[in-house]
Amino acid sequence: MQNRKPKTFTGVVVRNSGDKSVKVVIDRKVKHPRYGKYVKRRTKIAVHDQKNESGIGDLVEIAQCRPYSKSKSWRLLKIVQKAVNV
Repeated sequence: MQNRKPKTFTGVVVRNSGDKSVKVVIDRKVKHPRYGKYVKRRTKIAVHDQKNESGIGDLVEIAQCRPYSKSKSWRLLKIVQKAVNV
């Protein structure tokens, strides 16, 4: 068995779902196969937040891990930038 680095992504927290859970949105641009125009795509991922430290609007780094529940297979690595409350 090889030691592999888990997949990591950066996204924005859009929801505090429940205890130790958040929803993170990852935005990306994909080139259209026929027309060549770049199209926005969005993925919502359920993330395990062990210490309940992230809030809505925070920029976070997440990593793939073992399944914590039916929908959570990602965990929070760190908070890159806290949300600015205006």
